[in-house]
Amino acid sequence: MIRTAFFLALVVSFLNIGCSTTKPSSTSNDILPATALKPFGRTRTDAAQNLELITSAAHVGFRFEGAQCVVFASGSYASGHNYLQFEIDGTYGGRVKVTGDTARPITIAATGNGPHTVWIYKATEAHTGALKIHRVEGSGLVALQRPQAPLIEFIGNSITCGAAADPSLVPCGTGQYHDQHNAYLAYGPRVSRALGTNYVLSSVSGIGIYRTWNKTGPTMPQVYEKVDFQPANPERWDFSRYTPQIVSIALGTNDLSRGDGVNPRTPFDSATFVTGYIGFVQQVKSKYPAAQIALLSSPMANGTDRILLQNCLTAIKGAIDAAYPQAKPVALHFFKPMQARGCTGHPNVEDHAILAAELEPFFKGLLGR
Repeated sequence: MIRTAFFLALVVSFLNIGCSTTKPSSTSNDILPATALKPFGRTRTDAAQNLELITSAAHVGFRFEGAQCVVFASGSYASGHNYLQFEIDGTYGGRVKVTGDTARPITIAATGNGPHTVWIYKATEAHTGALKIHRVEGSGLVALQRPQAPLIEFIGNSITCGAAADPSLVPCGTGQYHDQHNAYLAYGPRVSRALGTNYVLSSVSGIGIYRTWNKTGPTMPQVYEKVDFQPANPERWDFSRYTPQIVSIALGTNDLSRGDGVNPRTPFDSATFVTGYIGFVQQVKSKYPAAQIALLSSPMANGTDRILLQNCLTAIKGAIDAAYPQAKPVALHFFKPMQARGCTGHPNVEDHAILAAELEPFFKGLLGR
């Protein structure tokens, strides 16, 4: 569901986190500026030369030597907060609350002298505001870049974001909407790690093809080309930065939603949905002509909604395959029925593990493995 959290009063968190690296080039104390980092995902550099991680699971890596390093990070709003996640030596470390818009130190304590490898991820989505990385301090610091591998872009809604999935820090029903976000443990990143691919998440809570969960828009076709999925932002994303081999699209949950009971809501219009979805696939194909399109159903759609969505996706596949006879056929995956256990009926982190295990052979086949 669409919720933004731009004006939040919160407390600063400091966390000791383990980090891992490969062999560093130096053992003296170093400063690795944000401009030297090599991020992956939708990112940009702000006027102060800080790195903005914009979208869910946008990430950046580095290695260091010694017992610890320090990451200086902030959110985008003085009265708000965001969440950083980290991976150390290939092991998930957890989430860190980052409060305010002033750089705060996050100490990453390692076992042994290393070298150690660290990957920093944005846990939340674009509508929460950017997670800013100002610099890294430590010994023998070296910026890392993602290894060469096939790329999967995961387009979707709150499920793809990993929203409402992790109440370990803030229980369901309390705090702010993004307090339960966990993009790192969402199904897309899990699948990619299992298959050794790179990934980007292009996902927005509450969004749909022709309407949101409770309003008429903005829709994914309207915001997909915006750098941060904000309809009023004139800045557009540079699609030449990445070339995915597969584009996975999982939309429809919110189009099918009955709404919030406050805003007027008409019954689901399958013809409008199918027509809009076909147009959106064509929009995606205009950016990535060689990518294979994969359409996923929804683990949150059950009963008649589940069947209706599957029928719509089948019709969309038929239309796209007919329009692009030389391209790889659109691939379909219909999730098994699930009673999601996360906040507000969303999949939790354990449910995402189930979804990822279900999807692994599907994407493995698309990769030709």
